[in-house]
Amino acid sequence: MGKRHFLTRWNHTFITLTQDLWTAHHILLLRSSIFLMIFCATIWLSYEFYRLFCQPAYIAFYQVHPGAIDLKIFHKWIHLWFAGEKVYGALPPSTYPPASFLILWPILGWLKMPMALYLWAATMAASMGWILHIIIRESGADKPLYRIFVCLIPLSMYATGATIGNGQLIIHVIPLLITAVLVLKKEGSTIRNDLLSAILFITALVKPSVSIPFFWIVLFVPNRIRPACLIIFGYFLATYLAVQFQGSRLIPLLREWFLDADRVSSYDMIKWSHNNLHSWLASFGLQEYNSYASLCVLACLGLWTYYHRHCDIWHLLGVSAIVSRIWTYHGWYDDLLILLPIIALFRISKRDSAEGSDNVIAGILLGLTILVMLAPGGHYLLRGPWLNIYMGMQVILWGIILLFLIHSALRERKKSKRMYFLNLALKSNK
Repeated sequence: MGKRHFLTRWNHTFITLTQDLWTAHHILLLRSSIFLMIFCATIWLSYEFYRLFCQPAYIAFYQVHPGAIDLKIFHKWIHLWFAGEKVYGALPPSTYPPASFLILWPILGWLKMPMALYLWAATMAASMGWILHIIIRESGADKPLYRIFVCLIPLSMYATGATIGNGQLIIHVIPLLITAVLVLKKEGSTIRNDLLSAILFITALVKPSVSIPFFWIVLFVPNRIRPACLIIFGYFLATYLAVQFQGSRLIPLLREWFLDADRVSSYDMIKWSHNNLHSWLASFGLQEYNSYASLCVLACLGLWTYYHRHCDIWHLLGVSAIVSRIWTYHGWYDDLLILLPIIALFRISKRDSAEGSDNVIAGILLGLTILVMLAPGGHYLLRGPWLNIYMGMQVILWGIILLFLIHSALRERKKSKRMYFLNLALKSNK
């Protein structure tokens, strides 16, 4: 009892000191953070745009990772696909299902690589502007300094630059996912909103390894089945149309895709992946259990989402994003998913301190997360055991954030239940 009392007093003292420190120095801390983030974003994004457009082999005496490497692969796959040539089973192996090639065709399918590069960059810039608009609006940042801080978060993350330099998809996918979910939260279940949400989500399924975990939100949050049915039907239709260009039947082609996806998840390819179930299992020689582990995690997320479907949508988005990041194979560019729990933490940190200490804990986690996600990141700067330590710190921090968001959602769910029964009691008394 004495030990518990001591811990309670220590926790209260720590929270009070942190609140006092923030109250006294928050302007200085914010301005310092903004300066650091502007510096990192300017240097890192300039380098990555240079890598995307110029694709140098060396800068001075330093060897540079090939620029636009993934974009060139996407471009090659799509042109081969619509020319009726074999994609699955070729090198490099493809983790993308048939519908992804159809979804990407409007950007990459009708232009040669030099022009496709500029169109890709334009759509990527538009998507980043879309992300900034969403997070400024949804974060609850009510002062110019806070809005600047929030705006700089994705720009200063190492994953943003890595996505740009490689020509990856995550910048395109994130605003589609968030908007698809937020549209369903609007009051009124109109067919127009459901269609818009379905179109956005189907487009986000261009990278299913990122988007699939968010489907649970679409399935459970609106309290209606129509949006999920529209997405399933639309994605099946996109798959059917894409298959027509291969001169093959659907089932054999999907089997070839599964085999290719399994090759990417193998131990030989896992060196390009980090901080996810597949890389962890492969490090213990258990890569044959990749699919079972992924499905188990996905099922657990579905159950959790169902029981917390009435909670703040950003709790659901934050938890889904962390699960999406670890449930299957991902490269370091996909760490941009951590932007969603960052915004969830920012929203909690802005709450009234009278509601408890969650706002202080969220603020501390927010600062630590931004620090470990800051460009250029440990994957660029560190090697050997130091890189392993850095990645371990990231995993621990993501796990703490996941538990914190789950705990916060549970408290919100209990509070909603109490309010529901209180309202029932008041009505019965009347």
